[in-house]
Amino acid sequence: MKLYENGVYLVNGNELVEDNGDAANEILSKTGQNITKEEAAKNTIAYGILKEHNVSGSMDKLRIKFDKLTSHDITFVGIIQTARASGLEKFPIPYVLTNCHNSLCAVGGTINEDDHMFGLTCAKRYGGIYVPPHQAVIHQFAREMLAGGGKMILGSDSHTRYGALGTMAVGEGGPELVKQLLSQTYDINMPGIVGVYLKGTPVKGVGPQDIALAIIGEVFANGYVKNKVMEFVGPGVSNLSVDCRIGVDVMTTETTCLSSVWRTDDAVKEFYEIHGRSEDYKELNPKDTAYYDGMIEIDLGEIRPMIAMPFHPSNTYTIEELNANLMDILDDCEKRAKVSFDGSVDLDLKSKVRNGKLYVDQGIIAGCAGGGFENICDAADILKGTSIGSDEFTLSVYPASMPVYMELVRNGSAAALMQAGAVLKTAFCGPCFGAGDTPANNAFSIRHSTRNFPNREGSKVQNGQIASVALMDARSIAATAANKGYLTSAADMDVEFTKPKYFFDSKIYENRVFDSKGAADASVEIQLGPNIKDWPAMSPLPKHMILKVVSEIHDPVTTTDELIPSGETSSYRSNPLGLAEFTLSRKDPAYVGLAKDIQKAQKAIEADTCPCEAVPELAPVMEAVKAQYQDVNRETIGIGSTIFAVKPGDGSAREKADSCQKVLGGWANIANEYATKRYRSNLINWGMLPLLIEAGELPFENGDYIFLPDIKNEIENKATEIKAFVYKDGALKEFKLMLGELTDDERSIILKGCLINYNRR
Repeated sequence: MKLYENGVYLVNGNELVEDNGDAANEILSKTGQNITKEEAAKNTIAYGILKEHNVSGSMDKLRIKFDKLTSHDITFVGIIQTARASGLEKFPIPYVLTNCHNSLCAVGGTINEDDHMFGLTCAKRYGGIYVPPHQAVIHQFAREMLAGGGKMILGSDSHTRYGALGTMAVGEGGPELVKQLLSQTYDINMPGIVGVYLKGTPVKGVGPQDIALAIIGEVFANGYVKNKVMEFVGPGVSNLSVDCRIGVDVMTTETTCLSSVWRTDDAVKEFYEIHGRSEDYKELNPKDTAYYDGMIEIDLGEIRPMIAMPFHPSNTYTIEELNANLMDILDDCEKRAKVSFDGSVDLDLKSKVRNGKLYVDQGIIAGCAGGGFENICDAADILKGTSIGSDEFTLSVYPASMPVYMELVRNGSAAALMQAGAVLKTAFCGPCFGAGDTPANNAFSIRHSTRNFPNREGSKVQNGQIASVALMDARSIAATAANKGYLTSAADMDVEFTKPKYFFDSKIYENRVFDSKGAADASVEIQLGPNIKDWPAMSPLPKHMILKVVSEIHDPVTTTDELIPSGETSSYRSNPLGLAEFTLSRKDPAYVGLAKDIQKAQKAIEADTCPCEAVPELAPVMEAVKAQYQDVNRETIGIGSTIFAVKPGDGSAREKADSCQKVLGGWANIANEYATKRYRSNLINWGMLPLLIEAGELPFENGDYIFLPDIKNEIENKATEIKAFVYKDGALKEFKLMLGELTDDERSIILKGCLINYNRR
């Protein structure tokens, strides 16, 4: 795999010319044309799609309107509640509500099904589409029923990726979907476009997860594609099945790219025909000479079966490399665990080594990444006539949709898997976010799913529980299962893959999915369960602000799972205050109490009482502030909390990582950088300041107070750097913070206090 240091021209779809001093002459000799870099940059697939969906009139400052929206049941309640508070009357574009997350959460009671009924009644009232539980995971339904060549889809899940089908899809926090529901726009600067040039053909046993992990391992840490669009081109694309392309594509999220798109061909055309949507196919190719801001060149034949060890998809090795250096790599993982969990629990992976081989406790093939038809058929071919054994090792398989499940039953793959000892389950995202098949304490799970962050599998460090997940391809998981739990590469298996043809049965959805066909019915009463709560009132930005630092995190990256955990907490996502009780519970359990303590001061201000009486330790801080800024009083000051993290926001699009801080009185985050655009956007949409500070020794520490003078004026006057003071030793000490670029609308949202206030009628 090669990452080009400079931009690259793609000529005639199959020749790469690096942007150097002689590039223009080389292109002239190959094409007979003089073309500028700027002209060639307009010839990518991504540029064309973005141009068609941009309504700003400027291709530098994009204002995008999407064709369709999609959400699942841990996000759509909050989204629709936000939109309703802002005056929603009708879904202006198709909006699909799937129910693939809160289906088996371990909370009990009625709250999951209450959310589902909320979704169904909203689909009827506002003119949407409702997919009942266990019918399909969100992204599989979108592939089967929503994607279209040259279209754009916005989803409230980070793995919203349908690029292999020619659809540019973006995963964002809920407020960005709210904007689309209110006929507003998705505002970004024109993103960089990085080509992924594929050549060659994968060797036997290599699947989509192997290709994806190889890419992630190369580009995550260096930020090569961060917030950019990945465009897959080259002759190697046609050497991959569509299912394989889909499996690679969905994992591009783990590179931190903004979106993805692939060139399309007859195989993609056949996919649409199989699903009865031939009219949605569009041939997409870059034009004769296209310029990319970077290029990843991959010889597919060089990829070998991969494994991403705990605790990140970028912690990658070939399975061969892992087995050859087993104890050293396991020791490194154990050291990573000590850092991730602050030494509170001990992960003992080396005890999994038996007779020089790594024994695995659990295998999972699931979700939007692993639950595809081809993945499961290939796994069945490997396992046919074998046994997973009767020891600790277990294997669970979750087909991504009921149509996929039905075809697995019809062609015998389901029977082969079950006979070998695998358990087939319904379309459910549980293993991907810690709400299903949580391993035993100190157990090691291998999964064809999307992520392996700390606690992502559902263990609870605060209760002394720890388990870990490695990401692998379905084929190597099946090979490991056939070897009764001993880690095995699919490349080591003697198997002939049957590659059965897929037949899509549309009647499953026709008989169960509610489709309003865009017709709203205002007479339908929305069904609200007792756990479904409105968002609490949020104050506008004050003139001055005092922030107490209530958490300080120095991990290289902080995931959204650490900011607000998944699993059983997901059922509370329709209850803003209920969910907020879990904020940072797996990373900094003291956070909630500390945030609530300082929030008392803001509540006192809103009640027109003295904040220093509510929080006595504020008194000397206020005294020092008033000594320099005489106009500070109850009418001009806001008081709340902030956290510092080196690089927060990797992973999920979940807005709750931000909104939970906000409802607990958070006014800001301070970071060296933000891991993803979507996390920063969520901060802004919840009226929180996305503050930046240069890397190095911090001028403050946990428990300190920070004063931001005239912050309202700074936002109004489009400042990018702001003056700040830390209160130490009875005095204010000045330091600098940065805001980064903000659009006029984003500044207005912050000034109003949140997107709800900005839109409230």
